[in-house]
Amino acid sequence: MRRLSWFNATSLTLGFAFLYLPMVVLVVYSFNANKLVTVWAGFSTRWYGELFRNEAFLDAAWVTLRVALVSSTLATILGTAAAYVLVRGGRFFGRTLFSGMLYAPLVMPDVILGLSLLLLFISIGLDRGMITIILAHTTFSMAYVAVVVTSRLVAFDHSLEEAARDLGCNRWDAFRLVTLPIIAPAVISGWLLGFTLSLDDLVIASFTSGPSSTTLPIKIFSAVRLGVSPEINALSAILIGIVTVGVITTSLMSKRAIAKRIRDENRAET
Repeated sequence: MRRLSWFNATSLTLGFAFLYLPMVVLVVYSFNANKLVTVWAGFSTRWYGELFRNEAFLDAAWVTLRVALVSSTLATILGTAAAYVLVRGGRFFGRTLFSGMLYAPLVMPDVILGLSLLLLFISIGLDRGMITIILAHTTFSMAYVAVVVTSRLVAFDHSLEEAARDLGCNRWDAFRLVTLPIIAPAVISGWLLGFTLSLDDLVIASFTSGPSSTTLPIKIFSAVRLGVSPEINALSAILIGIVTVGVITTSLMSKRAIAKRIRDENRAET
């Protein structure tokens, strides 16, 4: 095994420190008893209690969660359908225009996309609120889902679907019973990506949200402009904890799935 040189070890340590040390400091100071976030005055969980009694943050978190769930689900359905058309549809009239419009949100600045959607909603007379945020998030998340699912469909063995058709399945049953279970990991990955992008979005939501539909990133940004409060530290620490648990759980599930697949392959060979 190749030994890790001192240069690589130093670079790796500095890189991880640059990425994760601010998060560690934030989590530590979320337990600070002092209202001043930069002055340590002892250990306390007071600000977590204050956070859960803050109706504004709780309402914003609930709006953000509902928007993320609905928009990521819609984006997954539409993105998967678009990817299937691009891969299986062959060459059809308007294919280049369709693919260009589908992938445009990937390279378009968020400010331009948010402003364009705002002008669209105003022109059709749609009041800004949760519906407009969901439509906006679905628009840009769908492109990411399409990219992920397309990469899986390109490598998909078409003969499996053709075999299902030969055995009596119609096109929909072949897709539902054969294609969809095989590309399910890519579909789930696209949904998770869309969910994460929706949770993290600030710019587009700023253009498309209304007075009664403030998302959590907008609420945090508005609060930080007046100064970082201990409640924001506590909220950030909770979000970091949720993400950490999710990453660890996903990693363990992936390792178990790989180990199970290896055991099944070894059992099949014997």
